[in-house]
This record gives sequence, C-alpha cells and structure tokens, in this order.
Amino acid sequence: MTRIGFSTGALALGDFQMGLNLVRGKQINAIELSALRVHELPELMTALPNLDLKQFSYIAIHAPSQFSADQEDSLVMQLADAPHRYPIILHPDTIHDSTKWAAFGAQLVIENMDRRKRDGRTARELSAWFDRLPSARLCFDLAHAQQYDPTMTEAFQILAHFGSKICQVHISELDSASHHFPLSYSALQAFAEVAWDIPKSAAFIIESRISPEQIEAEFEKVCNLIADCEPIPA
Repeated sequence: MTRIGFSTGALALGDFQMGLNLVRGKQINAIELSALRVHELPELMTALPNLDLKQFSYIAIHAPSQFSADQEDSLVMQLADAPHRYPIILHPDTIHDSTKWAAFGAQLVIENMDRRKRDGRTARELSAWFDRLPSARLCFDLAHAQQYDPTMTEAFQILAHFGSKICQVHISELDSASHHFPLSYSALQAFAEVAWDIPKSAAFIIESRISPEQIEAEFEKVCNLIADCEPIPA
C-alpha cells in the first residue's frame, strides 16, 4: 500500500504534537514532523525518542526552512540525533556549506523549490546540488514544480533526471504568494500527468493548510490520485 500522510506543520503550524494528535487513529501511515523555524527544532528533537509513532510506516523530519551560516553547525548536530531511517527534508537554498551535510548520506533529502527561491527549482539547478551531495535523495514537491512551470515540463525533466532518487513527494496547491492550500480539481489533473512516473516506493506527504474537518477529504483526494489505497473510513 502506498504511504500517504500529512506534514504536522500543515495541520498545526509550529505544533508537531497537535499535528500528530489530529491524525491519530486514522488510516494514515506516513507523517512528516515539521520544524520549519529554527526555534522549533530543539523541542522536536528532545521529544522525538518518546513520541508514539507506531501508527506510521514512514516518518520524516523537515529541517528549518531558513537559517544563518552561524546556525548551521548547531542544526546539523541536532539532526544527527535523528534515527537514520527518518529522512531529513532540506531546502537546498538554505545550505551554506554542503560539506557539513554530506555525512547524512541518503538520509538527506533535497526538495525542489518554488519560484520565489534563488536555487533548486529546476532539474539543472538540482543537478548541481546532487553533484555536491551525491548520496542525497529527492523530495519532489509537485506544487513547487507546477508553480515554477505550469506546463509541467520542468516536472517531467526533474522526473527524467532524478526520478530514481525520489523517496518522498510533497503535494498541495500554491496560491500566487506561495501559500499552501487545499487541492483543486485542476491541480489534481496537472499532477496526474506526472504521478504515474513517480516511484511506487515514494511516500506522499500532504502540505495543504486545512482545518481538522478537512483532513479526510484531502486525504481521499490524494488516495484517488494514486488509486491504490483505501480512503479513511467514515
């Protein structure tokens, strides 16, 4: 069965415990523990050994999305305590010194970026990062790829060059200001053009900012897109 779940940051911004509570007992088998701000990471890493995560067959950690060069060593040291089986999602434009991240090997997962960012948006830009970090894998963000190139041509290019590196997919929709929101029919149609070529082993993490009442509906949209998992029972 395909692994599908949510980012805790999408369900409860800045509160991973609340995000976990919102999906407990549901037929959701993947989770991304979000620490998108530097100050959120110490609390997550301290709590991590005692979190009840047995519901999930896939668990990832999203590193802070912005940090200074002076903060990089501390973040690397904190994330090094994560279990090796937990992928660490990292925005390439945040990296100041790639050599500091090399020791993570395949645990490190580089995410393609949206059009606001200066790097990591295209297959060519990602190639430079995988040259520096050849063991790293890819988090393929469908919304970022669509926003950068609505024709999805760049998405096809990323898949053609790095499809074998994909271990996780981010799925949501972006508005003009790059805010995540629930998936529309048109976004799902665009994503369906490339979804067939995503490795079956990849976990799908929903990043849509939604209310607790929308969790089931958003999950079912992704289930229908992938077409090989069961919806959450009513």
